Amino acid sequence: MDAPPIQYAKTADGVSIAFWTLGEGPPLVILPNLTASHVQVEWEWDVRRIAYQRLAQHATVIRYDCRGLGLSQRDCPDFSAEAGGLDLEAVVDRLGLERFAIYGSDSTGDVTFAFPAGHPERVSHLIIGVPHIQRGFRRRLAAVQPLIDQDWELFIEIFPRLAGGWDSPQAAQVPAVMMGTHTPSSFRSALDAMAAFSPEPYLAAIQAPSLIMHPLQSGRDNRTARVLAGAIAGAHMVGIPGWPLASTLNETAVAAILDFINTAPAAPGHAIPAPQIDISAVRTIVFTDVEGSTALNERLGDEGAREVLREHERLTREALASHGGSEVKAMGDGFMAWFPSATRAVECAIALQQAFDERNRKVGAQQHEPSRKDIESSSDVAAPLRTASRPRLDTPEPIRVRIGINAGEPIAEGDDLFGASVITSARITAQAKGGQILASDVVRQLLAGKGFLFSDQGDVVLRGFEDPVRLYEVRWRQ
Repeated sequence: MDAPPIQYAKTADGVSIAFWTLGEGPPLVILPNLTASHVQVEWEWDVRRIAYQRLAQHATVIRYDCRGLGLSQRDCPDFSAEAGGLDLEAVVDRLGLERFAIYGSDSTGDVTFAFPAGHPERVSHLIIGVPHIQRGFRRRLAAVQPLIDQDWELFIEIFPRLAGGWDSPQAAQVPAVMMGTHTPSSFRSALDAMAAFSPEPYLAAIQAPSLIMHPLQSGRDNRTARVLAGAIAGAHMVGIPGWPLASTLNETAVAAILDFINTAPAAPGHAIPAPQIDISAVRTIVFTDVEGSTALNERLGDEGAREVLREHERLTREALASHGGSEVKAMGDGFMAWFPSATRAVECAIALQQAFDERNRKVGAQQHEPSRKDIESSSDVAAPLRTASRPRLDTPEPIRVRIGINAGEPIAEGDDLFGASVITSARITAQAKGGQILASDVVRQLLAGKGFLFSDQGDVVLRGFEDPVRLYEVRWRQ
C-alpha cells in the first residue's frame, strides 16, 4: 500500500497543519506523538505503518502533525492543550467530521484528555495507550539531556533505546522520524510539555466511551492505567500481551481498538462492551540451546560433535512436528521455533526434555559397558595410545538442552521473526541450565489453570533490557 497523500488544514489562528487519511469506516484520529511525529517519514517505520494499514481495514485513520512538528508549520511550537485543540479541530473540520474517535497516550500531551473533556459532543470514543516506563528511564534521560544541544544526532540514537530497551528492534528506525520531527529546541519544549502533563483535571468531565490499554507486562501492576480507568466513568481497562510501547500498536492492540469503535451498544444508552482480546494472535516463541556445545566440539572434534548435534536436531524436529510448532531456524546447537498457543509450546518443551532425559539415561547405561571397538582392540598394545589421543566416537554423549519460552507479537519478515519478544526469549534461554525450561510471566499467565507446574525464579535482569523480568521454571519431571 502506497503512502497516503499529504493534505493541509488551516487552524483558527492561521497555522498550517499537515495530515493524511487512510481507509474506510468510523473515523479514528491518531494524535501526534510529541517525541516523534512526521506523517511522511514515519511511513517508513515498519511497526507504525503496519498498524495504520491494519486499522484502515475497518476504520478511516487520520494522522496529523501538530504545530511545530514534522510537516506542519514549524515556526510556532506550542504544545499546550489550547493549541492542540485548535490543531485537532482544524483537521476534523477540514474533513467535515462531526464526531470521531481519538487514540492518544502519555506522549501526545494534554490535548489527549482536554479535548474530550471540553468537547463531549464531538468525541465518539477515547482510546488511551498507557506505556510501561523502563525502570530508570527518567534518571537516564536526565543524564543524557545535555547531548540535545551538544550532539543532537547522538542523542536521537540513544533516546529510543532508553525508552524501549537497548536492544529494541525499532531503535534503528526511530532516529530518522525524530530528525524529521524536531530541532533540538523544539524537542526540549516537547519534553517540558510532557513533564508538566497532568490528566487528572479533565478525567471527571470525559463522557465518551473510553478504553484504557496497557502492556501485560511480567506481573507488573500498571498504576497509571488503574487511575485513568477508575476516574473516567464507565471506562474499560485491558492488558495487551506482547505490547511494549504505546507509540507502536501491535496486532492485538489494533484488534482491540477496531472492536471497540465498531461495536454498537446493546441498546440505546447502554455502555459499549469491552473488546475481546484474542490471545491467539500472540505467538509463543521457543529457543533451545545445547549446553556446553563449545566444549563438546573441543572434546570430540568437528565430526564427533556434529554427530551428537544431529541427534539433538532429530529429537527437536520430532517434538515440533508432533506439537504443531513451526521451526524458524536451526542454529547449529539450538533452534528457534514458534507456536500458535502457549499450551502447545510448553507441552512441546516438556516432551523434548523428557525425550532427552530418556536418551541420556540410555547413554549413561552404555557408558558403563565396554564398547565393541574396545573389545576388538583389547589385545592391541597401541590401543591405549589411540584412545588417549582422541575421544571414542562410538561412545554416546549425553545431551543437555536448555529451553526458554516467551510470548508476544514479533515482526514477521519472510520466514523469520524479529522484535523484543524474540530477543527476550533468547535471553531467557541463556538464563536456563541444561535440562531446565524457563518461561516468562506472560507465558505463565496465559497458562493459568491449565495444570502446568511453575516454580518462581524471581526477577532477573536480561542483557540489553532495563527492567527485570519475572521468570518461572516449568516443572517437567514426574
